[in-house]
Amino acid sequence: MLDIFKFKKDTIKEKIQLDMERIPAHIAIIMDGNGRWAKQRKLPRTMGHRAGMKNIKMMVEESSNLGVKYLTLYAFSTENWKRTKEEVGALMDLVVEFINKEFEELHRNNVKLNSIGDISKLPEKSKAAVEDAMYKTRNNTGLTLNIALNYGGRDEIVKGVKEIAKEVLEGKLQIDNIDDKIISDHLYTSGMPDPDIIIRPSGELRLSNYLLWQSAYSEFWFSNINWPDFTKEDLRRAISDFQKRDRRFGGV
Repeated sequence: MLDIFKFKKDTIKEKIQLDMERIPAHIAIIMDGNGRWAKQRKLPRTMGHRAGMKNIKMMVEESSNLGVKYLTLYAFSTENWKRTKEEVGALMDLVVEFINKEFEELHRNNVKLNSIGDISKLPEKSKAAVEDAMYKTRNNTGLTLNIALNYGGRDEIVKGVKEIAKEVLEGKLQIDNIDDKIISDHLYTSGMPDPDIIIRPSGELRLSNYLLWQSAYSEFWFSNINWPDFTKEDLRRAISDFQKRDRRFGGV
């Protein structure tokens, strides 16, 4: 039955009309399918990741042009450390390469680069590149690009709970005052709106430990397209479908 939620790439190159007054403020994407893309072409998995990295620039440009305020991309999960040393190393190198190659243009276009996840565990070169880019773009007021690195939804919630418990023990917070906002304020996405829509290419139909708290009322859009083949038309198609949905947030 879940197959009804899978959207295949439309071969008709029609212009997708969007209601510019109802563009989602926050779009989150699980950049999945790089390995499958490479396998279909009999290429190493690392080539799939490289192809996926090149797609990020286009997504940032299109999101910014449409007026999206936050774009959150799942780049490396807490579980991805289980992959081969070679693949993990290649992914970490791509982080540095992306920042070195695209930083000036992102900065020029007023994009604020942010990271969600525990980047303290990243290799020093990758960590330094991310921190430097975040610092230099901290005052930008355009699109906020969140790169989820060493990110896991459960890990994020555990971190937040520990911080809240510490504040309770120190007398800074009363247990009865803990509510949804307090918890949200102790997550990596503190101060940001929850994602309006979560997009997952590649045909998988799961969250994979991504934004578990924040996705409580997010809309989901799944596609069979592998991430390196995901185009701005596909992004527009996802937004168009989002605009047709009736979001009641538990109401009538």
